[in-house]
Amino acid sequence: MKRSDRKQARQRLDARLAPLRPVERFQPPPRGFIRAIRDAFGMTRAELALRLGVSPQNVETLEKSEAKRTIQLDTLERAAEALECTLVYALVPNGSLEATVDARARTIAKRGLARVAHTMRLEAQDTDDMDPEARIEAYVRDHLTERSHAELLVESSNKTKRQIE
Repeated sequence: MKRSDRKQARQRLDARLAPLRPVERFQPPPRGFIRAIRDAFGMTRAELALRLGVSPQNVETLEKSEAKRTIQLDTLERAAEALECTLVYALVPNGSLEATVDARARTIAKRGLARVAHTMRLEAQDTDDMDPEARIEAYVRDHLTERSHAELLVESSNKTKRQIE
């Protein structure tokens, strides 16, 4: 995909996902949506079990797994259908996709420029003649490709995983 096409794709996705923000509005109830909706309908576990073709104990297990966020999507979808609901599934970025790419590019540029500045100082060749922001923008424009942004997002994600472990 061309760079301009990726940028347009990000912008389209940002526009499509914007109505889902803030995501806090979609936090599940403490006992999960299945239980909340079943209770709102005045439906017993046995009645929902009949609609799902399972035992009431399985409904209890299903509700607990949803509350613990360990439920499988296909199971949640079957429960939604049994409750005459539609399962909506989306990944909503914490910020705009375009802003994420730009921020990552700036981080990469700052890191690269810091290495160059360090080397230049060691050689007594200071680089302070250019505005730092202009240097960052030039580095992003001249050295970073869309591919490197994606690769470094993966690198950043892997670092986060290692920190959690």
